[in-house]
Amino acid sequence: MGDDRELLETAEELQLAVSLLVRRMRATSASGEVTLSQTSVLKRLEREGPMTATDLARAERIRPQSVIATVDALQAGGYVERAADPTDGRRRYIALTARGRGFLHDRKAAGHGRLAELMAERLTGPERRTVAEAAALLRRLAED
Repeated sequence: MGDDRELLETAEELQLAVSLLVRRMRATSASGEVTLSQTSVLKRLEREGPMTATDLARAERIRPQSVIATVDALQAGGYVERAADPTDGRRRYIALTARGRGFLHDRKAAGHGRLAELMAERLTGPERRTVAEAAALLRRLAED
């Protein structure tokens, strides 16, 4: 029973810490022109390459209609482009443009740089190593 309570307390503390960290990172890298859901789509395209709207919806776990609206907005802003599949003209792939890649690069530089500064300022060497180890474990919790 004690282990269950400890796990719940740890989960609560972790959720609070992650929420605060996300809020800080949003403030650091907020551009105002690209929403968080749009940024998520851009990041996925950067990691996985061009995708169809169906594949993107499945990967992002959102409705295809939502992906289409998101992609339409990103395309209007010049962050992505659609291209026909060379072997099946009915399929359209969504890919990052140079502007989309530039946006992600700038966002990463601002956010990662600030987070690295905070870790350097506030954590000892051993604490930074613990955070590095914990980051891998947290990714494992978040992924399927």
